[in-house]
Amino acid sequence: MNDPIPLKTDKSASPVAALHCKNMIAIASGKGGVGKTWFAITLSHALAKRKKKVLLFDGDLGLANVDIQLGLTPDKDLGAVVEGGSTLASAVFKYKEGGFDILAGRSGSGSLAMLPSQKLFDLRNNLIDLARNYDYVLVDLGAGVDRPVRQMAGPAAVTYVVLTDEPTSLTDAYAFIKLARAANPQADLRVVVNMAANAADGTKTYETISKACETFLHYTPQLAGIVRRDNKVRDAIRAQTPLLMRSPSSDAAQDVEGIAGKILV
Repeated sequence: MNDPIPLKTDKSASPVAALHCKNMIAIASGKGGVGKTWFAITLSHALAKRKKKVLLFDGDLGLANVDIQLGLTPDKDLGAVVEGGSTLASAVFKYKEGGFDILAGRSGSGSLAMLPSQKLFDLRNNLIDLARNYDYVLVDLGAGVDRPVRQMAGPAAVTYVVLTDEPTSLTDAYAFIKLARAANPQADLRVVVNMAANAADGTKTYETISKACETFLHYTPQLAGIVRRDNKVRDAIRAQTPLLMRSPSSDAAQDVEGIAGKILV
């Protein structure tokens, strides 16, 4: 893979490196369609099963779908917060079946990219304040590499970059890693290979992105884990039910459980 992204210093992102929230995990992807939101939901559920207090923040105003995947209709959402009709804390609701809290987005209401810089900054700071009430806050970022996405990822202690073996996914994931590192050279970025045919193929996919990062960025992201392709995932999404409830012994469920276990070590 050739380096497709010219490096530009994002001066406006400099405050990001100064912020740090040790219990915040950002979940990103260079492109949509790689299972990022499903992974965020399943990881949240896996941590909650381990008796951790978890908040899942749907950080995508334009294509928010945490609530859709779970068949929920929240009274308040991130859109209401952005519009000034609700505080961040009052928009949180308990997802009793999964044992974790959710702050839903609002599909079709525009993207974070359209927010004024000050509103985005305030939203990020309010989320950091809210994180004090939880063991873990998982931020399901919007897909892509634009500046607001990277700013929301900035305070996270760890960012999981979800990708598949498709060339476009690899290229876009590399772009995210490059721009995130440019904004914050101390960023801890880890790769999650999703929908892998098997563990060996997943390792090959990781090695592809790792080699590109080593060659062009002189940086090697860790491998957080490999999630195998599993038809039970599609079944669970169609049923709007968490995989760990519907098919807890499935390959993909066990793989995400393994990633959750590493977080707690």
